[in-house]
Amino acid sequence: DPQQTELATTSKRKLRRFIVIDEVVDKLYGSKVREYFEKNNVQHKILALPTTEETKSMELVLNILHEVQSFSLDRRTEPIIAIGGGVCLDIVGLAASLYRRRTPYIRVPTTLLSYVDASVGAKNGVNFLQCKNKLGGYTPPVASFLDRSFIQSIPRRHISNGLGEILKMALMKHKGLFDLLKNHGKHLLDTKFQSCNGFADHRDAALQTTRIAIETMLEELAPNLWEDDLDRLVDFGHLISPELEMRVLPSLMHGEAVNIDMAFMTYVAHARGLLGAQDKEQILQCMRGLELPLWHRGCSWALIQSALRERLRHGGGQLRMPLPTGLGTADIFNDTSEETLERAYKLWVKD
Repeated sequence: DPQQTELATTSKRKLRRFIVIDEVVDKLYGSKVREYFEKNNVQHKILALPTTEETKSMELVLNILHEVQSFSLDRRTEPIIAIGGGVCLDIVGLAASLYRRRTPYIRVPTTLLSYVDASVGAKNGVNFLQCKNKLGGYTPPVASFLDRSFIQSIPRRHISNGLGEILKMALMKHKGLFDLLKNHGKHLLDTKFQSCNGFADHRDAALQTTRIAIETMLEELAPNLWEDDLDRLVDFGHLISPELEMRVLPSLMHGEAVNIDMAFMTYVAHARGLLGAQDKEQILQCMRGLELPLWHRGCSWALIQSALRERLRHGGGQLRMPLPTGLGTADIFNDTSEETLERAYKLWVKD
């Protein structure tokens, strides 16, 4: 808002910012963040917190709000800044949406997963009663600032974890993105998504991959920001994974659980005759190349049945199951029989 910008820059009142940063990110980058605000003469409060799936709770939201109240934040001109992975961005987004009914906030993702997923869209939330993101709302940030240099400090497993969500968009919407992952996956893992000179063969695969992943995500989310339409391709990989992820915490990361779900659904698509054997093998091979798990012993047939019952409950009595119909093409199905699901499950476990 130009008026707010003018007010902020011409006001005699000192610029002030309240920042919530993940405690691991704070150890790596906290000194740079503080130096930035000090150099720009910004009065600031930095709150470093442990933001993990285990701490993703209303208790942490209320802790943040106590600190926000003490800081005496002006909700018109002083957005809260969240710096961290997806859990951090979700928690801070919910806190901001509750404070004085809606306080603007800015997302600064520091993991690959949050860069291509949590940075986009309007959703925020916390876990409740051992259910993933059971409490939350739809309050988009005023901005997301994307900087891939944060990603260079995260472990290789976290890169692979983010690749799970990128692969989701590739399988649902973009054959070119699938080809990028298939051909450059190891390079992206090795270079941690940094743009490197001297790798002409890869033609900045990191920039292309993240850009396409975000653009395809926006194409899906923007027309349906508040999920009025429950038929969503972005739900691929999210039918079984929420229950699996919470059941086996902390052994699986979010993108890993999503990929296990996608692997099973690939077998379902094949069992239904939507995917040929060659396409199925290409998908599974790509997953292996991205160092993603294709199976977990916690994903029992009973868990799958339970997760799909929950899906029916929240899907208006329909499964609304996104399935690949090729490499980069997909559709949503409501007529997958239990016999087909069980046949696919047995073949998946056997393989």
